[in-house]
Amino acid sequence: MTPDEMVERILQARVDAVAIETPLEEAELLSRHLGNRVWIKREDLQPVFSFKLRGAYNRLRRLGEAERRAGVVAASAGNHAQGVALAAARLGVDARIVMPRTTPRIKVEAVQRLGGETVLAGDTFDEAAALAERIRREEQRVFIHPYDDHDVIAGQGTLAIEILRQQPGPIDAIFVPVGGGGLIAGVAAYVKAHSPATRVVGVEPEDAACLAAALEAGERVDISPVGLFADGVAVGRVGERPFAIVRDLVDEVVTVGIDEICAAIRDVFDDTRSIAEPAGALSVAGLKRWVDRHDVRGATLVAIDSGANMNFDRLRHVAERAEIGEHREALFAVTIPERPGSFRALCRALGDHSVTEFNYRYGDAESAHVFVGVGLSGGESERENVMEELRRAGFEVMDMTDNEMAKLHVRFMVGGRASMSDERLFRFEFPERPGALARFLDRVGGRWNISLFHYRNHGAAFGRVLAGLEVPEDDREAFSVFLEELGFPFVEESGNPAVELFLGRGGLG
Repeated sequence: MTPDEMVERILQARVDAVAIETPLEEAELLSRHLGNRVWIKREDLQPVFSFKLRGAYNRLRRLGEAERRAGVVAASAGNHAQGVALAAARLGVDARIVMPRTTPRIKVEAVQRLGGETVLAGDTFDEAAALAERIRREEQRVFIHPYDDHDVIAGQGTLAIEILRQQPGPIDAIFVPVGGGGLIAGVAAYVKAHSPATRVVGVEPEDAACLAAALEAGERVDISPVGLFADGVAVGRVGERPFAIVRDLVDEVVTVGIDEICAAIRDVFDDTRSIAEPAGALSVAGLKRWVDRHDVRGATLVAIDSGANMNFDRLRHVAERAEIGEHREALFAVTIPERPGSFRALCRALGDHSVTEFNYRYGDAESAHVFVGVGLSGGESERENVMEELRRAGFEVMDMTDNEMAKLHVRFMVGGRASMSDERLFRFEFPERPGALARFLDRVGGRWNISLFHYRNHGAAFGRVLAGLEVPEDDREAFSVFLEELGFPFVEESGNPAVELFLGRGGLG
């Protein structure tokens, strides 16, 4: 389908039976901070708190009579599921939604309240989708794809009609969150047809950048592993139909990290007093990165807040990381002499800088290691200044601000000491559901001794673990095979400097 044909389909789409025309609100605080006029398209205000019902309803309303009688099936971990359930209820169509067992209960219950029948299967979206495909074949239902469908894309594209109508003046750039590509395909097709000078910028998490990878390769590619923090856009391969539309229309793709997404969630809250989910705040994070990268001032910029289906339990993790994402906190490992007065000297060296945390780790008779959080008001330049001031005072300093293991685990577990020479450390992610942690421990610790373990529940669909295991030299080949068979994403952290400083290696490697 050509972009022009997609524009015609967008103009023919009808979504107002379920979707409201969401406001385009100026983010006054963010505008002042960035020196641009920033507008937020509030799709988080939709009845299912996400834009997804636009595409779902447009697809279902085009079903033939026989297809409506047969019913529909979909696979989703959240927003698409709720959109399909609401659309089906309004149109009197039976809907069966397959959701991973890891889906938070709040989302499962939301689908059920909207009238959808839920089936929980598998730990991942791919496993749920496989069952949905089997149901489609066996029951002759219509599969409602979350993004790789022209009618779904057209429904999402109605959002662009509203943006251009609500902001009649020139728009310099629109920032669109990207998962499978359905939303950006609809937005790009309509915007480029009616406002060609407006840049369409896709935004993806750094660990789930399937569109960026496809554009670089010139074709759709699989990326693995896919980061799950922004679960609404956690897609390993951009859709075939969306990619055919966006490959020549999208001006740029920006990728952002978890800390930047968390900071953007707070930005949205500060301006709107609403809480965006990670995928919902993704476009704001990309807008900020783009403004900084291109040093843009005085522009009119629009970010699409795509959803607000946030688990309350995740807010603790968001709050922890938002300060770093906004460059308002830095984390340092500082080595001090192990003698009276050293700790006080460190405090004096920090001067008037706000200290957010101190974690102490005895090193040996000569030195000690302190994990220090410092509040910043001057961004990256102040971070460099603090390091320089500490070094001038005679301290060894290592910047831990971008060390993922230090932020996720080490800052909460400074202490203890490893003395075994065969210890190796790994960061794992595993599906989060009742009993999952116990089963993970059974599998990991069934053959190799667990020497260190740290787990925190972030209210997400996956658990994060830092584990130390004793693996003798002659057992390493078997251990490598075990890791592959385990099937969980992992990163070896044995050589991470945070391990050396705060957990005591004693011969890791």
